[in-house]
Amino acid sequence: MTEKLKNPETDAAEKTLFSDFPTPTFQQWREIAEKSLKGATIEEKLVTNTYEGIQLQPLYRMEDIEHYSHLSSMPGEFPFVRGTKELGYQEEPWEVCQELVYSSPEEFNQAARNDLEKGQTMLHVVLDESRFSELDLPRAQQKNSKRHGVPFSSLKDFQKAFNGINLEKTPIYIEAGITGFPFFASFMAYLRKQKQNPKNLKGCFGMDPFGQLVQSGILPYSINQSFEMMSEITRWSKEHAPHLQTIVVGAIPYHDAGGNAVQELAFAIATGVEYLRNIETESVSLDDLAQRMRFSFSIGANFFMGIAKFRAARMLWSRIVIELGGNEDSQKMSIHARTSAWTKTVNDPYVNILRGTVEAFGGIIGGIDSLHVSPFDEAIRPSEEFSRRIARNTHSILDKEANLAKVADPAGGSWYIESLTYSLAEKAWELFQQIEEQGGMYHSLLEGFPQDLISKTAELRKNNINNKKDKFVGTNIYPNLNEIPIKNEKQNEEDLIQNQNSPVNDTGIDGLNTNVNLLFIKEALQDFVAAPSLENAIKASASGATLDNLNKAMRLSKTMTPSINTVRIHRGAESFESLREHAEIYKEKTGSLPKVFVANIGPASQYKRRADFVTDFFEVGGFTVIEHGDFSNATEAVETFRFSQARIFVICSSDEKYIEWVPSIARGIKQFSPETAVLLAGKPNMQERALYMEAGVDDFIHAGVNNYDKLVVLQIKGGVRE
Repeated sequence: MTEKLKNPETDAAEKTLFSDFPTPTFQQWREIAEKSLKGATIEEKLVTNTYEGIQLQPLYRMEDIEHYSHLSSMPGEFPFVRGTKELGYQEEPWEVCQELVYSSPEEFNQAARNDLEKGQTMLHVVLDESRFSELDLPRAQQKNSKRHGVPFSSLKDFQKAFNGINLEKTPIYIEAGITGFPFFASFMAYLRKQKQNPKNLKGCFGMDPFGQLVQSGILPYSINQSFEMMSEITRWSKEHAPHLQTIVVGAIPYHDAGGNAVQELAFAIATGVEYLRNIETESVSLDDLAQRMRFSFSIGANFFMGIAKFRAARMLWSRIVIELGGNEDSQKMSIHARTSAWTKTVNDPYVNILRGTVEAFGGIIGGIDSLHVSPFDEAIRPSEEFSRRIARNTHSILDKEANLAKVADPAGGSWYIESLTYSLAEKAWELFQQIEEQGGMYHSLLEGFPQDLISKTAELRKNNINNKKDKFVGTNIYPNLNEIPIKNEKQNEEDLIQNQNSPVNDTGIDGLNTNVNLLFIKEALQDFVAAPSLENAIKASASGATLDNLNKAMRLSKTMTPSINTVRIHRGAESFESLREHAEIYKEKTGSLPKVFVANIGPASQYKRRADFVTDFFEVGGFTVIEHGDFSNATEAVETFRFSQARIFVICSSDEKYIEWVPSIARGIKQFSPETAVLLAGKPNMQERALYMEAGVDDFIHAGVNNYDKLVVLQIKGGVRE
């Protein structure tokens, strides 16, 4: 090959190319920016405060991150901010780990086999644990736990659920919850009967007692017993299923209750540390435990915060584990993530496709290991094949078309993301230390400290949503009143819970399986009672014992069972969805949605902006807005209103027009219909406000009004709700 000839003139030009464009200093930029702000400062107008207590700057510079020690590390190097693998997803792509939530093993199997053939790479089983007699969870707590899923009672159910699926070649993800020990034993018994070797099993099959406790408020056994079960599962897996993770550290409940990223990080890290401390034994070392943990997080709507959260999580965990004496593999955090359930909406549900895509994008850039993308109908019903396919293909588009797997840590070096990562880590570490001072995560939960923090953040979010500072497109902004709702053909919640509480199947005398040798089962269960090891539990299950049999045979103590205040699992858009629901019920009774009459006064230039605001203000509450304009006098406006069948009258124009028109229109409306709510679009001064109210104006709507609270009052006044 010949060397490319160099042109000295070109080289000189390239070197001096930017010399004609001097780099401005930050102070110069600031002065120019503040001129455009008309006297206001950067801090007053351009700095954003997050729920995490972090102030987001409008501009980030190299100087902002110069003191960060982790910047010299590469992907795959301590403290693993940039990921746990040297080549990122080029070595191994993230697992497509879609949740399969079905009410029978047969339905689950059908969906699983279909989806594994069409892009899903990890089998994610969501369990229904409410049917077991030993659990005895109150109905309200069952509903809050959101554990509805596939019911398993005996090996027959395992056969139906996993028929035709090679589990040696298909990674699994199962959060076993509070029936983890008997379920794990039965699962392994099933594998042995199918001649599948657990040593080839990959993925995660883990218990998370703190995650269950914070959702349901109780455990059916003591926390120490849960630690003993987790330790025994991990001990057995070291030898028999070495590639299987056996502990889940869940932060998803804190997110789904409205918490912020700092709280998710701190509570997850504190939970992981407590599990390490309490499960470690002579036969299960810290390294055994740390390498068999998978942390689970939700990915929220704040794109950059989501990226920074996962980077900060790895940094925090690696520094903690190395201080505890863990080796390099133990310092690497394994992360399962799901796109947020909290952000999804019932109204305008196809927008959820976009939400899920953006959230998944952030999670992948942040370096997660397995991912569930929420189907767009997740908030409405058990997802159908079409919605599952769209969610599954979101993974493929981000991988195959957007090529996100081609670059390791594409966010690395971004001044903004690096600064946000460090700020999150600092604040999460401070909160983690507060938890440690209280005696650890368990004692903190007993005292209600995490629950109180989550509740305060959730209340702040609620106020911002109701004020429309936080927006849900299609729900509290830009609604579509003509949308055709997605039908929910599933059973209602009460029927679902009742069915789930029904006794387990295939049981006879003393709950023993009638299709196998009862004596054989009893002997196996007696061996398990005498020596309650996992191996004996597997043998008992293989003999025909049901999961309920194993639960009872464990003879778990009913004393010292923990009881705490729960976090409230909900979605952010629920308040506005309730407004729309009441409006739809009103429509079913009357034939139409409730109406609002808007009288636009003067030329369009004087009322258009306020009229658009009024329309959106009412439509998010399910009101049909009827606009009229070009009135020549107040009498004409009142006469037009008489035939509208509306119970709310809104006057909309400029402040100058109000002085002339409002008193006469308001008096006319009240004389015709005293019960009609007369509203004024705008925020007049105190003197004008008193004048208008004396004439008959009931209230004023403007950007400072709590949209939700006002709509509730107006729905009551308009007969839409009681």
